[in-house]
Amino acid sequence: VQLVESGGELVQAGGSLRLSCAASGFTDDDYAIGWFRQAPGKEREAVSCFSNYDGTTYSADSVKGRFAFSTDTAKTTMYLSMHSLKPEDTAVYYCAAYFGRPAGGGLRILCQFPDAFPSWGQGTQVTVSS
Repeated sequence: VQLVESGGELVQAGGSLRLSCAASGFTDDDYAIGWFRQAPGKEREAVSCFSNYDGTTYSADSVKGRFAFSTDTAKTTMYLSMHSLKPEDTAVYYCAAYFGRPAGGGLRILCQFPDAFPSWGQGTQVTVSS
């Protein structure tokens, strides 16, 4: 599986961006895609996840109402639409793939464990200026 992120750039606080993740190589319909971010000196954290198995999405409380996960019709490109950006949203944003169905805890639990996602893109930098 290959994942390639794009769309990160410098934006002013209050602005909007849409990140893209071009995904290819899936051989099964049971997978999940996660958007994660890592700011300097901080651990990688979940932003939003999508389960292709049941179509559910999850968003972290810190971005709920501001960020949204979407896909194109063919599900070859995943998007993270970000609005009302804040300086604390500054980070490298990654998309990652998990293969299979989320376990008993569901997508919300799966999304808390970036290490469970074996395939990662290279990341795209988002910088929000105040």
